[in-house]
Amino acid sequence: MPRQFAARHDRFALSRPFRISRGVKTAADVVTVTVSESGIEGRGEGVPYPRYGESVDSVLAQIESVTDAISGGATRTDLSALMPPGAARNAVDCALWDLEAKREGRTIAELIGAPVPTRIATALTVVIDTPAAMAEAARAIAAAPLLKVKVDAHDPAAAILAVRDAAPSAQLIVDPNESWDEALLRAVMPVLQDCRVAVLEQPVKAGDDGWLDTYDSPVPICADEAIHTIAELDVVAARYDAVNIKLDKTGGLTAALELAQAVQARGMRLMSGCMVCSSLGIAPALHIARLAEWADLDGPLWLAQDRPGGVSAEGGWMSPPAEGFWG
Repeated sequence: MPRQFAARHDRFALSRPFRISRGVKTAADVVTVTVSESGIEGRGEGVPYPRYGESVDSVLAQIESVTDAISGGATRTDLSALMPPGAARNAVDCALWDLEAKREGRTIAELIGAPVPTRIATALTVVIDTPAAMAEAARAIAAAPLLKVKVDAHDPAAAILAVRDAAPSAQLIVDPNESWDEALLRAVMPVLQDCRVAVLEQPVKAGDDGWLDTYDSPVPICADEAIHTIAELDVVAARYDAVNIKLDKTGGLTAALELAQAVQARGMRLMSGCMVCSSLGIAPALHIARLAEWADLDGPLWLAQDRPGGVSAEGGWMSPPAEGFWG
Protein backbone atom coordinates (compact mmCIF):
# COMPACT_ATOMS: atom_id res chain seq x y z
CA MET A 1 0.00 0.00 0.00
CA PRO A 2 1.49 3.40 -1.00
CA ARG A 3 2.03 6.03 1.62
CA GLN A 4 -0.45 8.82 2.15
CA PHE A 5 1.27 12.20 2.26
CA ALA A 6 -0.33 15.53 3.08
CA ALA A 7 0.59 19.06 4.20
CA ARG A 8 -1.51 21.90 5.54
CA HIS A 9 -1.20 25.41 6.95
CA ASP A 10 -2.03 25.72 10.67
CA ARG A 11 -2.23 29.02 12.54
CA PHE A 12 -1.86 29.38 16.30
CA ALA A 13 -2.79 32.70 17.89
CA LEU A 14 -0.27 34.03 20.42
CA SER A 15 -1.27 34.91 23.95
CA ARG A 16 0.63 38.22 23.67
CA PRO A 17 2.67 40.03 20.99
CA PHE A 18 6.17 38.70 20.28
CA ARG A 19 8.40 41.69 19.44
CA ILE A 20 11.91 41.40 18.04
CA SER A 21 14.06 43.75 15.96
CA ARG A 22 12.38 42.56 12.73
CA GLY A 23 8.82 43.29 13.82
CA VAL A 24 5.89 41.98 15.83
CA LYS A 25 4.28 38.55 15.59
CA THR A 26 0.74 37.88 16.87
CA ALA A 27 0.28 34.37 15.47
CA ALA A 28 2.45 31.38 14.61
CA ASP A 29 1.95 30.19 11.03
CA VAL A 30 3.23 26.64 10.62
CA VAL A 31 3.05 23.89 8.03
CA THR A 32 2.03 20.47 9.33
CA VAL A 33 2.99 17.33 7.40
CA THR A 34 1.51 13.88 7.87
CA VAL A 35 2.89 10.69 6.35
CA SER A 36 0.72 7.57 6.75
CA GLU A 37 1.60 3.98 6.00
CA SER A 38 -0.42 0.86 6.85
CA GLY A 39 -2.55 2.80 9.31
CA ILE A 40 0.43 4.39 11.11
CA GLU A 41 0.84 8.17 10.93
CA GLY A 42 3.93 10.30 11.40
CA ARG A 43 3.74 14.06 11.93
CA GLY A 44 6.15 16.93 11.48
CA GLU A 45 6.03 20.72 11.60
CA GLY A 46 7.95 23.50 9.88
CA VAL A 47 7.82 27.27 10.39
CA PRO A 48 8.21 29.35 7.20
CA TYR A 49 10.51 32.27 7.98
CA PRO A 50 10.50 35.40 5.78
CA ARG A 51 14.11 36.20 6.80
CA TYR A 52 15.10 33.18 4.70
CA GLY A 53 12.75 33.97 1.82
CA GLU A 54 10.10 31.50 2.97
CA SER A 55 6.32 31.81 3.11
CA VAL A 56 3.54 29.36 3.86
CA ASP A 57 2.84 29.09 0.12
CA SER A 58 6.49 28.52 -0.83
CA VAL A 59 6.92 25.83 1.83
CA LEU A 60 3.72 24.06 0.78
CA ALA A 61 4.93 24.18 -2.85
CA GLN A 62 8.28 22.63 -1.90
CA ILE A 63 6.50 19.85 -0.06
CA GLU A 64 4.13 19.29 -2.98
CA SER A 65 7.14 18.87 -5.27
CA VAL A 66 8.26 15.74 -3.40
CA THR A 67 4.84 14.11 -3.04
CA ASP A 68 5.59 11.35 -5.54
CA ALA A 69 8.96 10.58 -3.99
CA ILE A 70 7.64 10.42 -0.42
CA SER A 71 4.56 8.45 -1.44
CA GLY A 72 6.86 6.08 -3.29
CA GLY A 73 8.91 5.33 -0.17
CA ALA A 74 11.69 7.94 -0.04
CA THR A 75 13.48 7.90 3.31
CA ARG A 76 14.99 10.57 5.54
CA THR A 77 18.40 9.98 4.02
CA ASP A 78 16.95 10.68 0.57
CA LEU A 79 15.68 14.12 1.54
CA SER A 80 18.97 15.99 1.24
CA ALA A 81 18.98 15.23 -2.49
CA LEU A 82 15.29 16.06 -2.91
CA MET A 83 14.87 19.28 -0.90
CA PRO A 84 17.02 22.21 0.24
CA PRO A 85 17.46 22.95 3.95
CA GLY A 86 14.59 24.88 5.47
CA ALA A 87 11.14 24.63 6.97
CA ALA A 88 9.71 22.36 4.26
CA ARG A 89 12.39 19.72 4.65
CA ASN A 90 12.14 20.00 8.43
CA ALA A 91 8.43 19.17 8.40
CA VAL A 92 8.93 16.17 6.10
CA ASP A 93 12.05 14.89 7.88
CA CYS A 94 10.41 14.99 11.29
CA ALA A 95 7.26 13.31 9.98
CA LEU A 96 9.41 10.48 8.61
CA TRP A 97 11.24 10.15 11.94
CA ASP A 98 7.89 9.87 13.72
CA LEU A 99 6.59 7.32 11.21
CA GLU A 100 9.75 5.23 11.50
CA ALA A 101 9.61 5.17 15.28
CA LYS A 102 5.95 4.18 15.39
CA ARG A 103 6.35 1.58 12.66
CA GLU A 104 9.25 -0.07 14.49
CA GLY A 105 7.71 0.28 17.94
CA ARG A 106 10.76 2.16 19.19
CA THR A 107 11.35 5.69 20.44
CA ILE A 108 13.35 8.28 18.53
CA ALA A 109 15.83 8.13 21.39
CA GLU A 110 16.31 4.42 20.72
CA LEU A 111 16.67 5.01 16.99
CA ILE A 112 19.49 7.50 17.51
CA GLY A 113 21.04 5.68 20.46
CA ALA A 114 20.47 8.49 22.95
CA PRO A 115 18.74 9.00 26.29
CA VAL A 116 15.03 9.76 26.34
CA PRO A 117 14.51 13.54 26.69
CA THR A 118 13.80 14.68 30.23
CA ARG A 119 12.95 17.98 31.87
CA ILE A 120 15.27 20.78 30.75
CA ALA A 121 15.80 24.44 31.56
CA THR A 122 14.66 26.58 28.64
CA ALA A 123 15.13 30.28 28.10
CA LEU A 124 12.07 32.43 28.68
CA THR A 125 11.99 35.39 26.31
CA VAL A 126 11.68 39.04 27.29
CA VAL A 127 10.61 40.78 24.09
CA ILE A 128 11.39 44.32 22.97
CA ASP A 129 9.53 47.05 24.83
CA THR A 130 10.42 50.05 26.95
CA PRO A 131 13.09 49.31 29.56
CA ALA A 132 10.46 49.69 32.30
CA ALA A 133 8.10 47.23 30.61
CA MET A 134 10.95 44.77 29.98
CA ALA A 135 11.95 45.01 33.64
CA GLU A 136 8.39 44.27 34.66
CA ALA A 137 8.25 41.26 32.35
CA ALA A 138 11.60 39.99 33.63
CA ARG A 139 10.58 40.46 37.25
CA ALA A 140 7.61 38.14 36.73
CA ILE A 141 9.93 35.32 35.58
CA ALA A 142 13.05 36.24 37.53
CA ALA A 143 13.17 32.86 39.28
CA ALA A 144 13.69 31.06 35.96
CA PRO A 145 17.25 29.84 35.38
CA LEU A 146 17.65 31.38 31.91
CA LEU A 147 16.19 34.46 30.22
CA LYS A 148 16.58 35.64 26.64
CA VAL A 149 16.55 39.41 26.17
CA LYS A 150 15.45 40.62 22.74
CA VAL A 151 16.91 44.00 21.78
CA ASP A 152 17.40 46.19 18.73
CA ALA A 153 19.74 49.08 17.95
CA HIS A 154 17.75 51.61 19.98
CA ASP A 155 19.50 51.92 23.37
CA PRO A 156 19.98 48.19 23.98
CA ALA A 157 22.10 48.92 27.04
CA ALA A 158 19.12 50.39 28.88
CA ALA A 159 17.02 47.30 28.14
CA ILE A 160 19.77 44.88 29.24
CA LEU A 161 20.45 46.81 32.45
CA ALA A 162 16.73 46.92 33.27
CA VAL A 163 16.33 43.17 32.82
CA ARG A 164 19.44 42.37 34.84
CA ASP A 165 18.25 44.60 37.69
CA ALA A 166 14.86 42.86 37.68
CA ALA A 167 16.32 39.34 37.40
CA PRO A 168 19.64 39.42 39.26
CA SER A 169 20.19 35.65 39.39
CA ALA A 170 19.12 34.32 35.98
CA GLN A 171 21.57 33.57 33.20
CA LEU A 172 21.03 36.00 30.32
CA ILE A 173 21.13 35.49 26.56
CA VAL A 174 21.03 38.78 24.63
CA ASP A 175 19.67 38.55 21.09
CA PRO A 176 19.73 41.59 18.76
CA ASN A 177 18.62 39.50 15.74
CA GLU A 178 21.28 41.05 13.44
CA SER A 179 20.29 44.63 14.29
CA TRP A 180 23.67 45.89 15.57
CA ASP A 181 26.81 46.92 13.75
CA GLU A 182 30.42 46.65 14.83
CA ALA A 183 30.50 50.05 16.51
CA LEU A 184 27.40 49.36 18.57
CA LEU A 185 28.62 45.93 19.62
CA ARG A 186 31.90 47.39 20.85
CA ALA A 187 30.06 50.18 22.68
CA VAL A 188 27.63 47.83 24.43
CA MET A 189 30.20 45.15 25.31
CA PRO A 190 31.10 46.68 28.73
CA VAL A 191 27.41 46.56 29.68
CA LEU A 192 27.19 42.93 28.59
CA GLN A 193 30.18 42.15 30.82
CA ASP A 194 28.84 44.13 33.78
CA CYS A 195 25.48 42.36 33.45
CA ARG A 196 27.17 38.95 33.33
CA VAL A 197 25.58 38.04 30.00
CA ALA A 198 26.23 34.37 29.29
CA VAL A 199 26.08 34.63 25.50
CA LEU A 200 25.40 37.23 22.80
CA GLU A 201 23.41 35.78 19.92
CA GLN A 202 23.87 36.97 16.33
CA PRO A 203 24.46 40.66 17.08
CA VAL A 204 25.37 41.69 13.52
CA LYS A 205 23.98 40.75 10.14
CA ALA A 206 25.15 37.47 8.70
CA GLY A 207 27.44 38.37 5.81
CA ASP A 208 28.62 41.56 7.53
CA ASP A 209 30.42 39.63 10.26
CA GLY A 210 33.85 39.12 8.70
CA TRP A 211 35.46 41.41 11.27
CA LEU A 212 34.63 38.85 13.96
CA ASP A 213 37.55 36.79 12.59
CA THR A 214 39.95 38.99 14.54
CA TYR A 215 37.68 40.18 17.36
CA ASP A 216 38.44 38.61 20.73
CA SER A 217 35.08 38.95 22.46
CA PRO A 218 34.99 38.84 26.26
CA VAL A 219 31.40 37.52 25.99
CA PRO A 220 30.77 34.39 23.88
CA ILE A 221 29.10 35.18 20.56
CA CYS A 222 26.67 32.64 19.11
CA ALA A 223 25.86 32.27 15.41
CA ASP A 224 22.20 31.97 14.50
CA GLU A 225 21.28 33.48 11.13
CA ALA A 226 24.91 33.00 10.05
CA ILE A 227 24.62 29.21 9.98
CA HIS A 228 22.02 26.80 8.64
CA THR A 229 23.87 23.56 8.00
CA ILE A 230 27.27 21.94 8.34
CA ALA A 231 28.26 23.55 5.02
CA GLU A 232 28.76 26.94 6.74
CA LEU A 233 30.60 25.61 9.78
CA ASP A 234 34.15 26.28 8.59
CA VAL A 235 33.47 30.00 8.15
CA VAL A 236 31.36 30.28 11.31
CA ALA A 237 33.94 28.51 13.47
CA ALA A 238 36.46 31.27 12.71
CA ARG A 239 34.05 34.02 13.80
CA TYR A 240 31.82 32.66 16.55
CA ASP A 241 32.16 30.79 19.82
CA ALA A 242 28.85 28.94 19.65
CA VAL A 243 26.15 27.79 17.23
CA ASN A 244 22.37 27.96 17.61
CA ILE A 245 20.87 24.91 15.91
CA LYS A 246 17.27 25.25 14.76
CA LEU A 247 15.62 22.43 12.86
CA ASP A 248 13.87 24.90 10.55
CA LYS A 249 17.32 26.06 9.41
CA THR A 250 19.02 22.66 9.10
CA GLY A 251 16.02 21.10 7.41
CA GLY A 252 15.12 18.57 10.07
CA LEU A 253 16.45 16.45 12.89
CA THR A 254 18.65 14.36 10.59
CA ALA A 255 20.81 17.30 9.54
CA ALA A 256 20.59 18.91 13.00
CA LEU A 257 22.16 15.87 14.63
CA GLU A 258 24.95 15.92 12.05
CA LEU A 259 25.61 19.60 12.68
CA ALA A 260 25.52 19.19 16.48
CA GLN A 261 28.14 16.46 16.34
CA ALA A 262 30.36 18.58 14.09
CA VAL A 263 30.02 21.62 16.37
CA GLN A 264 30.97 19.57 19.40
CA ALA A 265 33.91 18.01 17.56
CA ARG A 266 35.31 21.51 17.03
CA GLY A 267 35.01 22.33 20.72
CA MET A 268 32.39 25.01 20.07
CA ARG A 269 29.48 25.65 22.39
CA LEU A 270 25.94 24.72 21.42
CA MET A 271 22.49 26.27 21.74
CA SER A 272 19.24 24.54 20.79
CA GLY A 273 16.74 27.06 19.42
CA CYS A 274 13.37 27.27 17.74
CA MET A 275 10.98 29.54 15.92
CA VAL A 276 7.63 30.50 17.46
CA CYS A 277 5.95 27.17 16.91
CA SER A 278 3.79 24.48 18.49
CA SER A 279 5.04 21.56 20.56
CA LEU A 280 5.24 19.50 17.37
CA GLY A 281 8.19 21.67 16.40
CA ILE A 282 9.77 21.36 19.84
CA ALA A 283 9.58 17.59 20.39
CA PRO A 284 12.33 16.84 17.83
CA ALA A 285 14.45 19.77 19.05
CA LEU A 286 14.61 18.21 22.52
CA HIS A 287 17.06 15.68 21.02
CA ILE A 288 19.40 18.57 20.22
CA ALA A 289 18.74 20.29 23.56
CA ARG A 290 20.17 17.33 25.48
CA LEU A 291 23.53 18.09 23.81
CA ALA A 292 23.34 21.86 24.24
CA GLU A 293 24.64 24.23 26.88
CA TRP A 294 21.63 26.50 26.39
CA ALA A 295 18.10 25.56 25.31
CA ASP A 296 15.86 28.28 23.88
CA LEU A 297 12.67 26.35 23.20
CA ASP A 298 9.88 28.50 24.62
CA GLY A 299 8.08 28.91 21.26
CA PRO A 300 4.95 26.98 22.34
CA LEU A 301 4.76 28.93 25.59
CA TRP A 302 3.73 31.99 23.54
CA LEU A 303 0.68 30.23 22.07
CA ALA A 304 -2.81 30.92 23.34
CA GLN A 305 -3.45 27.20 22.81
CA ASP A 306 -0.90 24.52 21.90
CA ARG A 307 -1.53 21.13 20.29
CA PRO A 308 -3.04 18.66 22.79
CA GLY A 309 -0.45 16.61 24.65
CA GLY A 310 2.40 19.02 23.99
CA VAL A 311 5.21 20.20 26.22
CA SER A 312 4.55 21.70 29.62
CA ALA A 313 6.64 24.24 31.49
CA GLU A 314 6.88 25.78 34.93
CA GLY A 315 9.37 28.33 36.16
CA GLY A 316 11.58 28.00 33.09
CA TRP A 317 11.71 24.20 33.25
CA MET A 318 10.19 22.34 30.29
CA SER A 319 8.90 18.76 30.37
CA PRO A 320 8.59 16.66 27.19
CA PRO A 321 5.24 16.04 25.48
CA ALA A 322 2.91 13.23 26.51
CA GLU A 323 3.82 9.71 25.43
CA GLY A 324 2.79 9.11 21.81
CA PHE A 325 2.71 12.82 20.90
CA TRP A 326 5.78 12.51 18.67
CA GLY A 327 8.58 9.98 18.40
